[in-house]
Amino acid sequence: MDFVAGEVIAINKPYTWTSFQVVSKIRYLLSRKYGIKRFKVGHAGTLDPLASGVLLLCTGKATKRIEELQSHTKEYIAEITLGATTPSFDLEHPIDATYPYEHITREMVEETLKQFIGNIAQRPPLFSACKVDGKRAYDLARGGSDMQLKPKQIRIDEIELLEYDLPRIRIRVVCGKGTYIRSLARDIGEALQSGGHLTDLIRTRIGEYKINECITTEAFQEWLENQ
Repeated sequence: MDFVAGEVIAINKPYTWTSFQVVSKIRYLLSRKYGIKRFKVGHAGTLDPLASGVLLLCTGKATKRIEELQSHTKEYIAEITLGATTPSFDLEHPIDATYPYEHITREMVEETLKQFIGNIAQRPPLFSACKVDGKRAYDLARGGSDMQLKPKQIRIDEIELLEYDLPRIRIRVVCGKGTYIRSLARDIGEALQSGGHLTDLIRTRIGEYKINECITTEAFQEWLENQ
């Protein structure tokens, strides 16, 4: 593979790593291997620290493909815990409110999920990288702001209930660019007349790149050293 000219690397992002940390790690490895101080590496779509799975990195001239790759359909496996919410809609922050969930049946969940298929308006989390007047939303949130971000149009192609074990449910989601699965977890909780937050997330596919074809950062390092 010619990483200097440009390649797409499908990484299985480790849990708790930021997307930028993965980019920095791979850039360091390639810079050391090729003796190039500023090796060009970027990622095609952020994956939250508390998520794992497919993260596409582009090197060299392949960085011109980032926008194209970001537009590809994505697939996720998500665990949602019902009956409670957090400020970040996931486990990054502690629970801030609890709600009844005993009334929720499997049939209710399956019918509710259907409401989210298609083109819908979704409000991004305040703890996100969205920009508000030139500032990152998460900086405003950490500064104490409780403002609500404006809803954005997103597309969800498929939602499938994989497991029902209250207060937890596990779903498969196929969606377009800009979808926040954290926001989906919150919205599903509200639609079930309860609360909900994301407790596990794996991105299993971006376009034709599947998780079982991805390489770990450790395996990439070992492979590169042997070239």
